[in-house]
Amino acid sequence: MKTNRRIFIKRLNWALAGLITTLGYNSCGKEPDSPDKIYTVKGAVTNKATGKPIEGICVGYDSVYQRPVPMYGPPPANYNPKAHILTDAKGIYKLTDKFRPEEILLIDNVPTLSVFVSDVDGEKNGLFHSEFLQVDFSDAVRSRNSNGSDEYTVTMDVELTEIEN
Repeated sequence: MKTNRRIFIKRLNWALAGLITTLGYNSCGKEPDSPDKIYTVKGAVTNKATGKPIEGICVGYDSVYQRPVPMYGPPPANYNPKAHILTDAKGIYKLTDKFRPEEILLIDNVPTLSVFVSDVDGEKNGLFHSEFLQVDFSDAVRSRNSNGSDEYTVTMDVELTEIEN
């Protein structure tokens, strides 16, 4: 009787192993309960002294979890640069990118992303000091986009100080 039970269990284990192998099992994929979320920061960049909008200012996400890129050769396959854009003639920007849950910084249990604001056009529109901001998404407006992903939007205006000669 015990021999028949052992044979049955061995055959059942082989059958299950064969079934799993045939169907495939992928544990390296994205977990269904932790999809990428879309984070958007929008607003205007102005001159702190005059209140005038500044064109050509680079606004971008700075991911603290981003891996370094090698100096020579192609970037690694898992390299995912974060979004950056330039302000338009009215100083308006809208910065949007996807983030995995592990890329979001939690400060006092508040989802936070790092954003840099930098003058990259030289003296064309004046020279301005760069800013490094921590954007708090606790009061973000939540919506669903056409793909069904959650999108969190924060409006944040930035005032830059002009560099004096």
